[in-house]
Amino acid sequence: MGASDPGKNQLPLSTVQYLTFMTAGEEYAIGIAKVSEIVEYETVTTVPNTPIWIHGVTNLRGRVVPVVDLAVKFGLPASRISKFSCIIITEVMFQGESLTMGVLADSVSQVLDLSADEIEQTPPFGTRVKTEYLLGMGALGKKFCLILDIDKVLSADELLAVTQSTAEEGSSENTAAHVPAEDAPAKQLHLEAGA
Repeated sequence: MGASDPGKNQLPLSTVQYLTFMTAGEEYAIGIAKVSEIVEYETVTTVPNTPIWIHGVTNLRGRVVPVVDLAVKFGLPASRISKFSCIIITEVMFQGESLTMGVLADSVSQVLDLSADEIEQTPPFGTRVKTEYLLGMGALGKKFCLILDIDKVLSADELLAVTQSTAEEGSSENTAAHVPAEDAPAKQLHLEAGA
């Protein structure tokens, strides 16, 4: 019955859902298609030699997932952890492959439906975020949320640094826990090649 009326099919195609969240006093949004889940903030392990905006890595059901502090990434003071803090698990594209990353959020606000005409262009002034990181601004009553292009926020060079660091972290954990000493170099090479 929906196929016979093309006008009814237009609304879902032109409306996109976004997850809104708070970081450093600002409300941001990520397209819901990029979000795989939201997890409670628990243990995050600091990894040496990573960019300062990498808060650390977390264990997501046995997988090493880097956690990004967007506040630091945008040149603001580091996020403070509270009982509302959570990690938004996102899927970003890197060299044609999907990579799982966590985004540290002060709190999650809501899921918002926005049509193309409800998204304003980003002004070239007045935001703390580089305009190339933004898809636009979504209206939230009298204020706006900044809609992030998460693939650009986590750019290729920076992702490469993260994947190399987490591969080394993962290989050292796997080497210590699961691989006999004589097999350690071969296991480490396999993990670095797979990153």
